Amino acid sequence: MEKATSPRATEKRNISGKYINIGNEGFESIRNGEYVDKSKLICFVNSCLNTPQKLICVSRPRRFGKSFATKMLCAYYTRGCDSLKLFEDLDIAGDISFRKHLNKYDVLYLDITLFLSTIAQDEHLVDHMEVAIIKDLAEFYPVAEGQHNLVDALRKINELTGDKMILIIDEWDAMFRECRDQNKILDQYILLLRSLFKSSLTDRLFAGVYMTGILPIKKYGHESAVSDFYEYSMVEPRPLQSYIGFTEEEVGALCEKYQMEFQMMKKWYDGYHVGDIHVYNPKSVMESILRNTYSNYWTKTETYEALRDYIDMNFDGLKDAIIDMLGEQSLEVDTGSFQNDMTSMKSRDDVLTLLIHLGYLAYNEKNRTVFIPNTEIREEFVRAIKNGNRKELMKAVMRSDALLSATWAADGKKAAEIIGDIHNEETSPNFYNNEQALRSVIKTAYLSSVDHYTRMEELPAGKGYADIVFWPRQGTVHPPIIVELKWSKTEKAALQQIKDKNYPAVLSGYKGDILLVGVAYNTDTKSHSCAIEKITV
Repeated sequence: MEKATSPRATEKRNISGKYINIGNEGFESIRNGEYVDKSKLICFVNSCLNTPQKLICVSRPRRFGKSFATKMLCAYYTRGCDSLKLFEDLDIAGDISFRKHLNKYDVLYLDITLFLSTIAQDEHLVDHMEVAIIKDLAEFYPVAEGQHNLVDALRKINELTGDKMILIIDEWDAMFRECRDQNKILDQYILLLRSLFKSSLTDRLFAGVYMTGILPIKKYGHESAVSDFYEYSMVEPRPLQSYIGFTEEEVGALCEKYQMEFQMMKKWYDGYHVGDIHVYNPKSVMESILRNTYSNYWTKTETYEALRDYIDMNFDGLKDAIIDMLGEQSLEVDTGSFQNDMTSMKSRDDVLTLLIHLGYLAYNEKNRTVFIPNTEIREEFVRAIKNGNRKELMKAVMRSDALLSATWAADGKKAAEIIGDIHNEETSPNFYNNEQALRSVIKTAYLSSVDHYTRMEELPAGKGYADIVFWPRQGTVHPPIIVELKWSKTEKAALQQIKDKNYPAVLSGYKGDILLVGVAYNTDTKSHSCAIEKITV
């Protein structure tokens, strides 16, 4: 008799709730802007529905499109709205599963950051969350009214309809990040998750569960309530690596459409990759297109203090690791010991792995190394170092400031002395005696250039390649710098090569002073020399 009272056919089915069946307006808003088609993610989720792999947790750094994906999934699965027009021109429309699941499910969508911003963070936080969700469910299914916990309300609805829901939880780990010292809240939150994800009950209530977060979940100690999830993280993203951010092909198409320089986009925002797939920061790419310039956009969404605090820990020579990476070296890292939280760091590897998940470092799965991915992140590291508490790193910054001053003053002797000190102190013996080491030293030595130059890079110049070119920021009083490096030759030979191959031609259109810097290393005497000359064009 109870089934006959189901509101399935009533007008309430077409009402958008606050948490249940929120509709497709969020994705419609996304489609009204410049949308990069990531709809094939739906194919993957469809393939997991009602299988042992239906519990999906995707962890990504902030502003890497996690909420875009959840809004897309809500629009696709939610019963009671017609989303055909939003998807019929996207890649998913050509998949055999497209119409089978389109708008066929009740979708329960929980944004944990919303609860944290609207409910007082006291010991009753989780209770208030459950009350709010149950109240919303009762608007659709009166049978849920009067239930004291969420899982009982969902069980009642399932008994009434016989249908399974899709559960989507956005930023599931926000509770652990925002309430990290409030054990009572966290314990209650864990009990809630444990009640939802008991194996037998999950199979009965949910056709699929899709969670997003910043950190992976499988080592969260007593948070093992969610240990049955299949995780796709920045360290192990396969087969979802194409959905981490924008691929190279997608960025290339955007650059062509908006007449942006692809190589500049690559220099600033590329660097995250899995196998042959390069991944770009989507927030920064879209912001640079909107503003028609290249700058630090993703890092502006959070202050550098968080990065600075982790650097200041200096576990196991972390300071040296940061200096090496600023010189564009890659370092080996063991990601296996990381406990997947922001407070249990016990080693350098733990901190480096955390920075991978936060998006500050990129990970090469083939050789298990870590590195600074691009110009945008490199500048953030420099700022964190310059405002940090590590005397060793501050020494590097102060020495870099002195090198810049010596360069601007055309004091080759002083510049050579500083470069020599950095080469001796910051380069490991196994990496010392080669030209790549000297190039890394120079890039590290000039780390303070971020305050005055937009970028430094190796560029085609005239009849050859300038080793390093420093492009001045708009409005700076300092001239561009062209550096040529020589191994077992003289600094004068380096300067002459800059002139013979017309390296200043790379600065086409520039008028004013240019500093030409020749740096040489004598392998016999193990000494450095430097010649600096100013020319005017």
